[in-house]
Amino acid sequence: MDVQQFLIRIDAISVWVGKAAAWLIIGLMTLVCIEVFKRYIMNMPTAWIFDVSNMFYGTLFMLAGAYALAQNAHVRGDFLYSSLRPRIQATLDLLLYVLFFLPGVAALIYAGYHYAALSWRIGEHSTVTAEGPPIYYFKTVIPAAGVLVMLQGLAEIARCIICLKTGEWPRRLKDVEEIDVVAEQLAHSEHIDAQTREDAIERAQDIDRAARQRGRGGDIET
Repeated sequence: MDVQQFLIRIDAISVWVGKAAAWLIIGLMTLVCIEVFKRYIMNMPTAWIFDVSNMFYGTLFMLAGAYALAQNAHVRGDFLYSSLRPRIQATLDLLLYVLFFLPGVAALIYAGYHYAALSWRIGEHSTVTAEGPPIYYFKTVIPAAGVLVMLQGLAEIARCIICLKTGEWPRRLKDVEEIDVVAEQLAHSEHIDAQTREDAIERAQDIDRAARQRGRGGDIET
C-alpha cells in the first residue's frame, strides 16, 4: 500500500464515521417532535428528553470534526489562502498543524480521557433534571472524537509534506470517487474499446488535477 492509498483509507474512515453519526439527526428530530407534541398538546413534558437531545447533538457535532477535515470543509481565510501557490499553502498549513492542531487535539484526547474515566468511575448522571440519564457514554465520545480528528490531522500533515515535495496536493477521497464514477460509466459502455476507455480516464484525471491546482491557486500544467 503506497502513501496515497493509506491517506485515502484514513479519509474513508473519517467519512464513514461522519456519515454514520449523521443518522443521529433523525433521532434528534424525533425526540424534539415527541417532546413538542407531549408538552404542548398533551401537557405531559418529559424531563429526560432535554438531556438526551443535548447528547445526540453533542455526539453528532464531535464526530463530524474528522469528517469535515477529510472533506477540507473547515473554515479558513480563503481570501488570501486560495491565491497562494500549493507549496506556500502546504508550508502555512504544516506550521499551523504543528503549532496549534497537534498540541490542541492532544490536550483534548488527554483531558477527555480522564474526564470520561472519572464519569465511568462514579457512574455519573445528568444533574440538569431530576433522575437525569447517565452521561458517561456521552463523555466517552470526547476522547474517541479526538482520536479520529488526530488521525485525520496526521493524514493532512502527510499531504502537506507530499505537496512540499511534488508541488501539488495529493488527491482526497472525494477526488478519487469522482474518477471512479467516470471509470464505472465508461466500463459499462458498449461503444468504446479498452484503449479509448483508458485515454478517457486519463483525460478525466488530468482535468481533475488541473481543477485542483486552479482552485488552490497553483499554476496549470500543460
